[in-house]
Amino acid sequence: MKRTIISAVVALMCIAATAQERKQLPAPQPAKLTKMTLMDALKMRQSIREFVPSQLSDEQLSIILWAACGINRPESGKLTNPTAMNMQDIKVYVCRADGAWLYDAKGNALVKVLDKDLRAIIAGGQTSVKEAPVTLLLVSDQKNARRPSRDFAYCDAGYVSQNIYLACTALGMGTVARAMMDKDALQKEFGFDENQFIVLNHPIGFAK
Repeated sequence: MKRTIISAVVALMCIAATAQERKQLPAPQPAKLTKMTLMDALKMRQSIREFVPSQLSDEQLSIILWAACGINRPESGKLTNPTAMNMQDIKVYVCRADGAWLYDAKGNALVKVLDKDLRAIIAGGQTSVKEAPVTLLLVSDQKNARRPSRDFAYCDAGYVSQNIYLACTALGMGTVARAMMDKDALQKEFGFDENQFIVLNHPIGFAK
């Protein structure tokens, strides 16, 4: 009995440690990895649905996440993307083979929330996008919103989505904005409540 209790305590400690795993990203320095102008990125932006399995570097991922919804004005904590009433509601989850990570914009870090590879659930029937090494999940978290609104969420996610497109284009990568996925299954996997709802996903990688 005593041994069983000790084993259970150890297991819980391991789960807690995994849940709190944190990975610091290198400071985003777009000038070092991107030479493309904004006008060129707009001209070349397109949706890519087939990917090679080549991995993204931490530097590349850092730039994409910062462009998506990173802090560009540290003195005020405001972001690269506009949000309704400055809710800053869009949270970006990085889904990879090693699990799901929440992007912490303030710390420029990834915080692990799940060990499971969710890319197949997100891809659904569109199996080609499952090959992307990274899929970003855009979730509106309005738990602290003064006026919760799904309309605001859709607009805010759209801003983040376009930022992701342009960053990927500038880095020579591909992506596509998708609303198709098993949202109910994903809600359960993450344990989201009624104030957290999934809006879009972005598989990211190098085009096939």
